[in-house]
Amino acid sequence: MSQAIAIFDFDGTLIAGDSLLPFLERVAGKRRARYALVRSVRAALMRAGRGKGGDVRTQVKEGLLARTLKGVPEEKARAVAAEMGSWVRWHNPIRDTLLRHADQGHHVVVATGALALYMPSLLEGLPVNHLMATEMEVVDGLLTGRMCHGGNCVRDEKARRVQDYLSGQGPFSATYGYGNRPSDLPFLAMMHHPTIVPTVSRRGSDKKQQQAG
Repeated sequence: MSQAIAIFDFDGTLIAGDSLLPFLERVAGKRRARYALVRSVRAALMRAGRGKGGDVRTQVKEGLLARTLKGVPEEKARAVAAEMGSWVRWHNPIRDTLLRHADQGHHVVVATGALALYMPSLLEGLPVNHLMATEMEVVDGLLTGRMCHGGNCVRDEKARRVQDYLSGQGPFSATYGYGNRPSDLPFLAMMHHPTIVPTVSRRGSDKKQQQAG
């Protein structure tokens, strides 16, 4: 008997905000990470202005990762990841949806552009069967600052990985997808039951917590 599958985006969908910069700030220091972000944005925009193609957001991410993670021991990065749990602000309606799918025996997948370096720590305790995330290259125990194994797991690349997984692990009786727009629309278009989640910001989540307190 075939099984249903539920695929969830992470940043802005399962949690409030984006996890990448907070992780990099903890690895490289807040000042260095913020400066690296500014330099990466500037460099990507200059390339775009010269007519050099490519996804600007991915170019920014490439520059940011190179400037903050190159030469960092993988062991240090994973140790930082283990301390990220207190940063997470769950988007409880979608987290509860994930738990309901698991309770129904559905196969649960998280597909995210966040780094595989820290995602297992943030998902610890959740009934997730499989993770698709952005992999970082490691040579002799040191991060090179380069993405590998397909690169940035967002938009079309995320959709490609989802399609490969569905083909390799299926057939599935029903496919459910949860993500925010516009970056998750390519993979959501494949789902029998797509749900577009309004992007959950960190600031909005913190305000709600303060009001509830």
